[in-house]
Amino acid sequence: MEGLISLPLESLLTADYEADPAPVHERLRARYGPVAPIDLLGVPVWFVLGYDEVLHVMQNARDVWSKRVNNWRAYAEGRVPADWPLLALLQADNSGFHDGERHRGLRGAWIAGLRPFQEPGSEQAQRLERAMVRYCDDLIDAMAEGGPAGQADLAAQYGRPFPLLVANHMLGVTIERGEDMVEDQWRLLDGPDSAGAYQRLYAALLELATLKRQRRGDDLPSYMIEAKPDLTDEELARELMMLSGFLDFTGSLICNVIHEVITGPRLRETVSVGAIDEAVNRVALSNPALANLTFRYARTDVKLGRFTIAAGDPVMLSISGAHADPRFAGALTRGTVRSTRAHLAWGAGPHRCPSQRLAMQMSTIAVRRLLDRFSALKPAFPAGPLPWRPSPFVRTLRSLPVHYELSRSFPGTPRPEPGGEPSPPALKDGAQDGGEDGGEWRPRSGLRAFLRRLRRAQ
Repeated sequence: MEGLISLPLESLLTADYEADPAPVHERLRARYGPVAPIDLLGVPVWFVLGYDEVLHVMQNARDVWSKRVNNWRAYAEGRVPADWPLLALLQADNSGFHDGERHRGLRGAWIAGLRPFQEPGSEQAQRLERAMVRYCDDLIDAMAEGGPAGQADLAAQYGRPFPLLVANHMLGVTIERGEDMVEDQWRLLDGPDSAGAYQRLYAALLELATLKRQRRGDDLPSYMIEAKPDLTDEELARELMMLSGFLDFTGSLICNVIHEVITGPRLRETVSVGAIDEAVNRVALSNPALANLTFRYARTDVKLGRFTIAAGDPVMLSISGAHADPRFAGALTRGTVRSTRAHLAWGAGPHRCPSQRLAMQMSTIAVRRLLDRFSALKPAFPAGPLPWRPSPFVRTLRSLPVHYELSRSFPGTPRPEPGGEPSPPALKDGAQDGGEDGGEWRPRSGLRAFLRRLRRAQ
């Protein structure tokens, strides 16, 4: 049996992979089949890029695969360096890295906490939808404050901050607190300063959890406490860490959809006939924002692809690799805007994303509002390679510069919201809006300063 450490390893995170993962996937697939031994930042890992194999591990029907880092043999034996860039993320003690009854109990709190925001027709869901439209318009107003035509970065000024505003609404926190949280989430997922980022995130969320325990509200932490009263403040803080990852994923998905819409004629055709939800689904298939997942660990020796994965070996599942597997991609209908719903962008099995509906809603509203408010959006990339984000997990552009022209039907007029209700007139700089958005006060000048800092942080 060939062991992982005895095989030649190909480094995954190279300049070639950052520029375009597809050729790297195909080279690995041609050499090894659906499972390949790779080097990930100096650590040997099994990289699973076959569709059937990825789905099989996700479904975990026989409880062969664990998310608990203690089941990683090299980690348990002290062979993973303490400063390995991704270790802090994999050590997270929350439902994303638990199994069995512990995972099911924590996941139940998530499902209950998210239900008011995802249940069609509920008061909270309707209020959140109105807030989403308002946040999109706030961001667009801030981008276009220089005039009806100009240049903007749709990643830094729109795609990435929008989910942060939504999460702030759900958590009941202000922009200023959320800004620090999202910057640390980027550091946590991308590697640099991950240990420090984890500690700062945890401290901020523990403070929030303690506050919500004392003063409940119509917000996600309060709903989770109601659903699982034995949840400690420390446990709740660790669970809420996962929300910042959801932010990052959704913001990246929005950016990927916008990029495809403004550069791809087929997707432009899709959204022109109103099928924005299908455009989002198609990009989740062709360019998933969460390209690779965090590790699973084999509980026992198990055959996968051409290899036997030894008990305690780590595997990293590649969603983008699975979607490109000829056994899956070859069965898709070519030349149509309709796409398959069998993609794995939302996961499968016990760890399937519980906030899929919310992420889809955020993405479709963000893209629709952008296309409603702008009459023209043209790429403005400088010469050279596109600025892809160097992350082992997330696949998205660091920046998305465009030339824009505002639609003449919007400047100076009330903006329509879902259900036909007009928004209040745009606020002047320094004004505040307490509105129907969970009670937080949102200084418009604070939003502009926040966007400037986010651009510098990327």
